[in-house]
Amino acid sequence: MTADGDTKKQRAAAAALELVADADLIGVGTGSTVNLFIDALAQLPHRPRQAVSSSQASSARLAAAGIEVRDLNEVSDLGLYVDGADEATAARQLIKGGGGALTREKIIAAAARHFVCIVDDTKLVATLGRFPLPVEVIPMARTLVSRELAARGGRPLWRAGVVTDNGNHILDVHGLAIADPVALERELNQITGVVTVGLFAVRPADLLIVGTARGVETR
Repeated sequence: MTADGDTKKQRAAAAALELVADADLIGVGTGSTVNLFIDALAQLPHRPRQAVSSSQASSARLAAAGIEVRDLNEVSDLGLYVDGADEATAARQLIKGGGGALTREKIIAAAARHFVCIVDDTKLVATLGRFPLPVEVIPMARTLVSRELAARGGRPLWRAGVVTDNGNHILDVHGLAIADPVALERELNQITGVVTVGLFAVRPADLLIVGTARGVETR
């Protein structure tokens, strides 16, 4: 019998729990796999008392689990950040932002000493780009940024009706060739009006935990 997607996600989430032992404060991302991680955290008898969260949705789930949500500005040291991904490579480079929280996710990843990404094996790819690349943009710059992305060979589509927790819009860029994720991340971040891009390559995950039909793999 093969594991379904939720079972694989649950395995990855459960494996990440072993890393939070004795942690008083952790960073927590956003998404379906992270939701399973938060739910599992709530069952720990000695769960972390505090967390820094990447979205309002995760903050509400953490609060419901009895975990205090802290402002990152009030935290002097963040040892661990756990988050999911929409795509991941063997080099632990990621595409994130399907849930719309890419900017706050990138900020917390940059602040954390150790970034752990939890995914199921359907998210593994040899080359990033099958999943449309999310780009968070200032609303008034949406058309300008779309033209710049199209000039680079992408097909940007506005995620209509979606406003990020930061009050911005998201363009999902289809058809980009991401042969060099680090270079592309740096290039797209320089487009005027871009808040951030959903490539996590300059600062990749330190550890990738992959839920599979057979169990868990780490990279």
